[in-house]
Amino acid sequence: MLAARETIGGRVHRTPTLTSASLAREVGVPVYLKAELLQRTGSFKPRGVLNKLASLTAEEKSRGVIGISAGNHAQALAYGAALEGVDALIVMWQGVSEQKLEATKAYGGTVDLEAPDPLTAFDRLHQLVAETGRTLVHGFDDPDVIAGHGTIALELEEDAPDANVIVVPAGGGGLVSGIAAATDARVVAVEPEGSRALHEGLRAGRPVTVSPTSIADGLSAPFAGENCIGVCLAWGVESVLVSEAEIEAGFRFLYGRAKLACEPAGAVGLAALLAGKVPLSGASAVAVVVSGGNVAAETAAAILAGR
Repeated sequence: MLAARETIGGRVHRTPTLTSASLAREVGVPVYLKAELLQRTGSFKPRGVLNKLASLTAEEKSRGVIGISAGNHAQALAYGAALEGVDALIVMWQGVSEQKLEATKAYGGTVDLEAPDPLTAFDRLHQLVAETGRTLVHGFDDPDVIAGHGTIALELEEDAPDANVIVVPAGGGGLVSGIAAATDARVVAVEPEGSRALHEGLRAGRPVTVSPTSIADGLSAPFAGENCIGVCLAWGVESVLVSEAEIEAGFRFLYGRAKLACEPAGAVGLAALLAGKVPLSGASAVAVVVSGGNVAAETAAAILAGR
């Protein structure tokens, strides 16, 4: 993780770690909010992408890169590839967020939308890798990507040294496994009840295919990474699930009380904390990663209005 921080230093924001007195009163211990929604491209994803791109050879870059994503990794890969002067192709699928799709194109990525859903999108990815010879930059199951994301934990150790519990949104598992590998704190992974790839993977000890359905589209991985599961099991990561109503409550709290314009995926950690699903016995302070802020205006408005 230290090497990753050196590699990406100066190319990503050191995002603020905020305190919340109202949250502290709510849960009974000090609470920090790691505002990764203020990261470049609006999520934590550039940390892993830039660390991975830095590891590629000139020949690998010359073939172009390819990735797959519901949106946040797509934007980060398009952005990072443009910085490196590398051509990027991103596999998405029909029905992804229009806001994230358009942002990916605006950053310079070419998007393939042939797949109807997340699971078949991975089949499409493998097909395109074979056909084009592009270098895969995986969104979560890659050691360099995981290490890049782990730099968040290094910042938390410096900015919130009393936090011995870190609550992290989870999809494919790249963020939570990176943080777990870089800290001695207890790490709690939070997923929507309808999008529980890591939860099922931890139970089985291997990747398990799920059919993700949640307003938290940024956590819609159809399986968790094998490397991610292995790290989470080795470091004793805890897993909890939150309902759609709890996600919306966390979203409204972050908007209304913390003034953080997050996306639903970025609110799941706080949702779990507010719902009392994170055991706080022995906790001196809690850090919650607010992982992203890429949300369509109409989605945010509907949640805030309680629709």
